[in-house]
Amino acid sequence: MHLDVQDLRNFYYRNPLGRAVQKTLRAQIATFWPEAQGQTVAGFGFAVPFLRPYLADARRVVGLMPGPQGVIAWPQGMPNVAVLCEETLWPLETGHVDKLLVVHGLETSDRPGDLLEECWRVLGPGGSALFVVPNRAGLWSRSDRTPFGFGRPFSQGQLESQLKAHGFLPERHATALYQPPSARPFWRRTAGMWERMGARLSMVAAGGVLVVEATKRVQASGGPGLREKVKRPLGVLVPQPEAKPV
Repeated sequence: MHLDVQDLRNFYYRNPLGRAVQKTLRAQIATFWPEAQGQTVAGFGFAVPFLRPYLADARRVVGLMPGPQGVIAWPQGMPNVAVLCEETLWPLETGHVDKLLVVHGLETSDRPGDLLEECWRVLGPGGSALFVVPNRAGLWSRSDRTPFGFGRPFSQGQLESQLKAHGFLPERHATALYQPPSARPFWRRTAGMWERMGARLSMVAAGGVLVVEATKRVQASGGPGLREKVKRPLGVLVPQPEAKPV
C-alpha cells in the first residue's frame, strides 16, 4: 500500500518531525555516499528529499515515483527531474545508474521481488544501491504518525535475505532515527542527543530505520562453450598442424 505523495511532501517539508527525519537520514546517507561526482543518481519511492546534496555534482539525478503514490515536481525552483513510472518498469536504460536510493518504496510495494529485479536491472557494474526501510525492532514502525509506520517493516536479516535472493550483495548496514517519533518540543530539542546516544548503544536502542548498501552481483558465465573459448582464445586464427602424405 503506497502512501499518497501529498502526505509524504507535507511530512518532509511542512512538519517539524519530518524535517528532523530529513536532516538525520541525509547525514546517514552521506556516510555511505559522500559525493557523486559525474555519476547518475536515481531515487525510487519518495527519495527526493535525500537527493538534493547530489544535484550540484552528479551528471544526472532522477526521482522515480510509482503510479499508486503519485508524483510532484522536484526540485522546487529548478528544472524538474521527477517522473511518474510503473513500479516495476522504469524509464531508465539497463545498467546506467551508478547510485540508486530506495526510500518508501520497498516496504510499501505489492511486488517487492519484481521491484528488486528492476533495481538490479538499472544498476550499472560497480554501482551501489541504498535501501532505507522501517526497522521491525524500532519505535517508528509502530507509529502511524510517520510514513515509516506503513507497509512491511524489516529486520536486518530479512532485508539482506531478500537482496541476496535477487542478485544483490549486501556490503554495509547502519541504523538511524533513535529519537522518538514525536513532534513534541522536548523531543525535538533533544533529537540530536538521542541520535548520538543511539549510535553508540545501537545494540540496546534499536533505530527506527535500517539502511543497507548493496552492490550488483553478476554471475560468471559457465558451460562448455566458455571453457572451449578459453582454451582457444584466438579461435580459428590458431595455427593448425597439417598432416603430409607419406
